[in-house]
Amino acid sequence: MMVRIFDTTLRDGEQTPGVSLTPNDKLEIARKLDELGVDVIEAGSAITSKGEREGIKLITKEGLNAEICSFVRALPVDIDAALECDVDSVHLVVPTSPIHMKYKLRKTEKEVLETALKAVEYAKEHGLIVELSAEDATRSDVNFLIKLFNEGEKVGADRACVCDTVGILTPQKSQELFKKITENVNLPVSAHCHNDFGMATANTCSAVLGGAVQCHVTVNGVGERAGNASLEEVVTALKILYGYDTNIKMEKLYEVSRIVSRLMKIPVPPNKAIVGDNAFAHEAGIHVDGLIKNTETYEPIKPEMVGNRRRIILGKHSGRKALKYKLDLMGIKVNDDQLNKIYEKVKEFGDLGKYISDADLFAIIREVLGKEIEEKIKLDELTVVSGNKITPIASVKLHYIGEDITLIETAYGVGPVDAAINAVRKAISGVADIKLEEYRVEAIGGGTDALIEVTVKLRKGTEIVEVRKSDADIIRASVNAVMEGINMLLD
Repeated sequence: MMVRIFDTTLRDGEQTPGVSLTPNDKLEIARKLDELGVDVIEAGSAITSKGEREGIKLITKEGLNAEICSFVRALPVDIDAALECDVDSVHLVVPTSPIHMKYKLRKTEKEVLETALKAVEYAKEHGLIVELSAEDATRSDVNFLIKLFNEGEKVGADRACVCDTVGILTPQKSQELFKKITENVNLPVSAHCHNDFGMATANTCSAVLGGAVQCHVTVNGVGERAGNASLEEVVTALKILYGYDTNIKMEKLYEVSRIVSRLMKIPVPPNKAIVGDNAFAHEAGIHVDGLIKNTETYEPIKPEMVGNRRRIILGKHSGRKALKYKLDLMGIKVNDDQLNKIYEKVKEFGDLGKYISDADLFAIIREVLGKEIEEKIKLDELTVVSGNKITPIASVKLHYIGEDITLIETAYGVGPVDAAINAVRKAISGVADIKLEEYRVEAIGGGTDALIEVTVKLRKGTEIVEVRKSDADIIRASVNAVMEGINMLLD
């Protein structure tokens, strides 16, 4: 069975507190969702603002394969705004629970039903696909839901959607509810689950078992409060655990996750299922020993299936085999004596409660082997201009030692650090495609002269390195960290 994916990252996901996407941000995410294979992209709520409509229009003009949808209330003015944006469909949402009808709408069931049906008719008269959605459906009378959907079908609704608006379903209740609705409603039924109790993915999968044929999801599970059902979790669980297919190109999941994370400025938790950096990370010696013999011992799927990668983390729980395995992955050859010395220093770090980053490991290797890792690209000059009413701008001059080439570039940024890093990345773009995955900064000590520790994660293909640098100057610490990471990736 093929399950359709309705992505609401650009609507429900953007309702995450503190998130506000520009029209171009929305377009970039929509393109990636389309490449991913999403069936429906809910591009926003057209009635919200002029900027929202601009973003939706950019997406509808792009000629994407996905159906482009706008959220609307059961109001002609909302539908008119969606029509102005030339969308294919509307997600027409009607509150159906007693608490919503009484306190939010101040209407009876009969009045809500009449308003909903008129809105469906109006949208269909104007050529739109209509997904009739019951808000707070899981606290509603199921017989009223069935009546709403069946009456909606009579006036042209194309799909029905059951919303667990406050996330109170359990997997058992979800399957039972969707089974009852799909047995009594002819329309294709969607599941829209929220994660208030941490069960959105499980409830969505159970809804499919109950007969739902379309899942509403967001990338990284973003959304208001505790978020929505996570796209990457739902499609992977459906495929691997339940045997259901989707049109999603699963090998692109990690890439899309990071693009949404960057544009929404919401870091992906390391322990996030499927796309977290620790989702396929291993430190314990017994685990790594099992992985060396057969990766299936401690991994339910291969990380490459979802575009992620296996990471070997070194610390106090690591064994010699783990260290040797990681060194082999890095292409570093050592003899037994050198391996033992590196291992002892790794253990010392671990016992001090320190996390051993890639840069730390390289420093240990350099110390034990008695050699420096050759710099491929050297920073010769850095100039940053920033101030009141001045857009920060930075220029860099790099020396690509291997080819004896001077690289000079200038870039703007939202701040001086952003401008400096943008200039470096722009300068090396012709040498290697290296992406900044993560940037963190922390003050060590107090006062205005506090030492700044910067941590960056850089990615080249499937290889990721993490570097930490400290300095009293945040720009210098940031650029030095990025430069060291670049040289590690080019090594």
